[in-house]
Amino acid sequence: MSTSNIRVGNAPVSYGIYAPDKAPLGPDEMLAGFEAAGYEGTDCGPLGYLGAGEELSVRLKTYRQGLAGGWVDLRYGDPEGFGTDLHALDAALDVFAAVPLDDPAFAPRPTLACPADPARFAAPGVPVDPELQLREEEWGAFAADVQRAADRCRARGLEPVFHHHLGTAVESPDETRRLLELTDVSLCLDTGHWWLAGGDPVEAVREFGARIKQVHLKDADRTAHARVREAGGDLWRVVGEGGFQPLGAGEIDLPEVLAALRAHRYHGWLVVEQDALPTGQDLARIDADQRANREFLRGEGL
Repeated sequence: MSTSNIRVGNAPVSYGIYAPDKAPLGPDEMLAGFEAAGYEGTDCGPLGYLGAGEELSVRLKTYRQGLAGGWVDLRYGDPEGFGTDLHALDAALDVFAAVPLDDPAFAPRPTLACPADPARFAAPGVPVDPELQLREEEWGAFAADVQRAADRCRARGLEPVFHHHLGTAVESPDETRRLLELTDVSLCLDTGHWWLAGGDPVEAVREFGARIKQVHLKDADRTAHARVREAGGDLWRVVGEGGFQPLGAGEIDLPEVLAALRAHRYHGWLVVEQDALPTGQDLARIDADQRANREFLRGEGL
């Protein structure tokens, strides 16, 4: 395991794994591929896919992988839904807190997020329909629930990060800023989602600095995104038609993103993600892309 301030991981989402019982490959095969490519860790993907407790710990040790964290979406601002969803958060925290660590700086990050909003999922990224955004009077309850979730994570000794995401209530840079103003939750900066929502991830690193406690590194293509939006396509179509590209093949200035992270002394996981569709995956191409993504980062000194 690396001793540098940045460790490079990957994620099941790169293989289109969104549900444990519908994965196109098993966890051992995926982790063996990550190890062979030189990744040092993985996002957990859907809870249960990698196992839990001793099974998870043994699996990670076998393939010399750390656990970078994992996604948990909750229905913020919905009292009944949020209360129900806290049980899922607690289940995730049980899994994360049991993973052995060699360095607390690389503890798993509970990745707080919103569930998909059907109307926004159908028209993801810019331009955003103002009618689909949270109203000013809704922000207070929404942010209070995010803060409650963040506090719950910290009570278990884990630092939460909030993930802005296309097709959800917190998608754009302005929506992300509003949430960060109303809470003290840390940020998971997803470079690809930030770019397709109209932001510049280099400027985001400079703006949020030490508030960033997790990075999901993607490359993205606004031209592909715009083509899909103009045709009335949804987020799945953006994924399927090249909205997210191998590192270095899209439009984001990834070397500058990395330089900005180093300038702010970023210390934590850099999780490579290249979102794939949940069906019809070309596993050979995905494997090749993830090896190439790791080589790209080696070329940047990581």
